[in-house]
Amino acid sequence: MTAMLTVRPAGPGDASDICALLNAVDVIEIGRPETDLAAVEADLNHPGVDLATDSWLAFEGGRLLAYALVWTDAGPGRVDGDHYVLPGHPEAAALLLDRMEARSRELAAGAGPGGLRIQLNVEPTLDLSLLTGRGYRTIRRYQVMTKSLSPAADPAPAPPAGLSLRHCGADDADRRRAHALVEETFAAHFGHVDRAYEPWLDHLDARQLDWSLVWIASLPGAGDAGVLLTRDDRTSMGWISHIGVRKDLRGRGIGGHLLRHGFAAYAARGRDTVGLGVDTHNETGALALYEAHGMGLHYAVDTWELPLHPQG
Repeated sequence: MTAMLTVRPAGPGDASDICALLNAVDVIEIGRPETDLAAVEADLNHPGVDLATDSWLAFEGGRLLAYALVWTDAGPGRVDGDHYVLPGHPEAAALLLDRMEARSRELAAGAGPGGLRIQLNVEPTLDLSLLTGRGYRTIRRYQVMTKSLSPAADPAPAPPAGLSLRHCGADDADRRRAHALVEETFAAHFGHVDRAYEPWLDHLDARQLDWSLVWIASLPGAGDAGVLLTRDDRTSMGWISHIGVRKDLRGRGIGGHLLRHGFAAYAARGRDTVGLGVDTHNETGALALYEAHGMGLHYAVDTWELPLHPQG
C-alpha cells in the first residue's frame, strides 16, 4: 500500500534534508551534485521569506519527495519560486505547484497583472506537461558555462592600455561603487531588478562575500569602467557572478580582460573549474565572449512563467 503524501512548511532544521534532495535532482539532471548546504541555508533565512507561508515540503512515508519556495523581491506583481521533485512523483509535484500558485496570487494581489517564475533544467525531473497544462510558458533560456583551469593555461592577463584593476577589500566606498556599477551595467538585462545597496547585499547574501575577489576596472579620463564580482563559496567550482562594463566603454576589450583576470585568480587559488551563468539572448554579446575564451555549456535552464490574475 502506498504511503499517504503529507505536506508541511520547511524550517531551518530541514536544510540538510533539502540539500540532499536538491543534490539527488542535480545528479539526475546534470550528472553530479552541485548544491551546497550554505546556499540552502541562505534561501531558508532570506529576510523576505516567511517559511510558514512561503515554503513547502512533500513527504511520503517520511521520505522527502519535493520542495518548493516562493519569494517577492523583484517588484510589484512578480513572484519567483523554486520547485524540486524526485522523478516519478507527479502527485507531490502537483500538490506543491498548487500551493505555490495560491500563495503567489495572494502575494501579487492588488499589484496588477503579474507572474510566477520558476527556473528548471531543460531536461527536468518534473513532468513538463504539469506546467503547460496549467498555463506556464517558457520565456527565457539561461546557460551555465564552465571552463577548466590551471596556472599554466590561465596566467594573469596583460590589461588593455591604461586599464587598472583594484579589488574592493574592506573599503566600504568601493563596495558601494561595485554595487553601483552592477546596477548600471545590468540595468537593461532581462529580469534585472533595481536594488538599493542594503537590499542588494541581502539578495546576493553579499555580506558573506570575500570582497578581495571583487574588482573594479578603471580607465584614465573615464573613471570606473567595469566590475567583476566573483565568489569562492561553492564546492564544485569558482563562480563569476557579474561581469559588467559601462555601455559607453564596451568594445575596448575590458570585458574579456575581466574574464581572463577571473580565470587567473581562481587558477592561482587552486580551483580547477570556474563557472558563470548567461542569458542566451543577452544583447551585449556575452555568450559569444565566453565561448571565445574557452567556456563551454555545462547545462541550461529555462525560465517558466505563469500569469497571475490577482484576486478581488
